[in-house]
Amino acid sequence: MKYNEVVPAVFIERINRFLAKVLVGGKFEMVHVRNSGRCREILIPGTKIFLEKIGNLRNRKTKYSLISAYKGTKLINIDSQIPNDLVSNSLMEKSLPGIDVGKDIKREVKYNNSRFDVMYHNHNSKGFIEVKGVTLEKNGIALFPDAPTLRGNKHVNELIYSSQKGFKNYIVFVIQMKGVHAFKPNDETDPAFGLALRKAHNEKNISIKAYDCIVKDKSIAIDRSIKILL
Repeated sequence: MKYNEVVPAVFIERINRFLAKVLVGGKFEMVHVRNSGRCREILIPGTKIFLEKIGNLRNRKTKYSLISAYKGTKLINIDSQIPNDLVSNSLMEKSLPGIDVGKDIKREVKYNNSRFDVMYHNHNSKGFIEVKGVTLEKNGIALFPDAPTLRGNKHVNELIYSSQKGFKNYIVFVIQMKGVHAFKPNDETDPAFGLALRKAHNEKNISIKAYDCIVKDKSIAIDRSIKILL
C-alpha cells in the first residue's frame, strides 16, 4: 500500500483522540490522527513523524493526516485504516502466509451483533476474518491492545459464537512495524481480551495469525508470519 503525498514533520502534542499539533514546513498545524489508540510510547513531543497531505479537503478541517512516527530508529505506521486494506489485498493476491480462502470476499459484513472486517466463501468453507492493527511494542514483543477494548472483546466472542455454528474464522494481527519476534495479548492493559483470545485459540474453527510489516515513509506491506505467545 502506498500513500500519495507524504511530508516529514515533528510531533508537538496530542489535542484529543483524533487531533494533534505538529510542526511542518516551519509552521504549526493541526492534523488528523488516524488512530484512536493511546500511542503514548510513540507520539512523544519532538518525535519525527510523517503526514499524508490530503488533496480533497471537502468535509475536512485538516489538510494532513498523521500516518507514521519513529520510535527510536524504528518507523511505526499508526494508520488504523490500513491493516484492513493490507489483509484484503493480500487475500485477493493469495499472498498472505497461512491463509488461502479464495477470492470470493466481502468487506464490512454484519453478523449477529457485530460487523466483521472480511467474510469469505469458497467451495470448502465460509467464515469471517477480523483484523487488528498493532502499534505497541515492548522489548521486541508486539502487544494488543494498547488500551482496553470492549469492541475488540465483543468481536472475538462473536467469532467464537459463529465458529460454533460452523464458520471457519480467522483473527489476524497486523503488526505495523518490523523488528518484533513475537506477538502476545496485552494482559496488563486488558486481561479480558487476553482471556477471550485464548478461548478463541481453543476453538477448532478459529485460527489466529500475526504478521509484521515493512514500513517506509510512503508505503507499508505485510512481510512475514510472527510467532504468537498465548
